[in-house]
Amino acid sequence: MKVEISHLHELAKALEVERKRQKLSREEAASVCGVSASFIRDVEANPENCSLGKLVRLVSGLGLSLNVAGLHPTETSNIDPLNKPKTRAGLGMHLPNLSRQTDFGVSDSQIVNPKTGQGDES
Repeated sequence: MKVEISHLHELAKALEVERKRQKLSREEAASVCGVSASFIRDVEANPENCSLGKLVRLVSGLGLSLNVAGLHPTETSNIDPLNKPKTRAGLGMHLPNLSRQTDFGVSDSQIVNPKTGQGDES
């Protein structure tokens, strides 16, 4: 199904049918999918007003996938998400490749070395 604004009600009905096929109440589906039961009600009634991010959560949570066709590759599509540069708070400030994660305000003496199981004594 090609998803366009005019087809959102078809998509919503298909998601409702799938939820019911899996014998999930709105509350159960919401819990599994990481959205609220009222969001599922809204999707099923007025899909054109719903957040795409939450809609993707619902689709994924029901074990389905949503594909976008026709996108052209960009420079960022070739970035390996595991090797992309670390940034500080999304501000584009690149950090050096550090041997440990950010400490989130924890002192060095409280950090446990995963190799030894001991705290840093430096």
